[in-house]
Amino acid sequence: MRKKFYTSYITRHIQTYSPIYSFIMVLFVMGIIFGAVIVNSLSIAQKEDLFYYLNHFFGQVADGKTGKAEDLLKLSFFHNVKFTGLMWVLGISIIGFPLILILLFLKGVVVGFSVGFLVNQMGWNGLLLAFVTLLPQNLLFIPVYIFIAVISIAFSIKLIRKIFIRQGFSFHFVPEFARYFLSFVAAMAVITLAASIEAFIAPVLMKSIIASITK
Repeated sequence: MRKKFYTSYITRHIQTYSPIYSFIMVLFVMGIIFGAVIVNSLSIAQKEDLFYYLNHFFGQVADGKTGKAEDLLKLSFFHNVKFTGLMWVLGISIIGFPLILILLFLKGVVVGFSVGFLVNQMGWNGLLLAFVTLLPQNLLFIPVYIFIAVISIAFSIKLIRKIFIRQGFSFHFVPEFARYFLSFVAAMAVITLAASIEAFIAPVLMKSIIASITK
């Protein structure tokens, strides 16, 4: 019964905000594409410098010098909570939703650049490495980014409509803000799970892949 309720709620939520979801996802994909294109615009010297540091990092991973999993968990958790928290706060600031779009686009650029650089420098091995080390946690992180961006923009739009177009628009701040806050709490729970994958599973997968491609 509870599962059916949650499924129904998620379906209604997506249907209600489908135009914003469509726009946000297109924007994020554009960021990924832009990030991949940036890789090709780098000079040979820049690529060599970046790949040198990447090789040094891979060497540390192969030697098991990636730091404690607990420290990686904290680092990943707080980084992503701060990023999503910033978007959440911008949603309350009424005019902050353009910055939300910029932040999400830049996150897409980072993802696209990371994957693009690995593939550019290492070919199929780079694609495999990106698949096993970036994909697992980002299967959770990216939907959270998109979800927070959508609810933040939607909340900001509601505030704008309430302030500037008061007639014919019902908006009760306290219950709306309570739902807005609970949505962020739910996002933090997913972030915790994704950060755990990044801290405990991704390094193991990365080490095994690096060991196989460097034989």
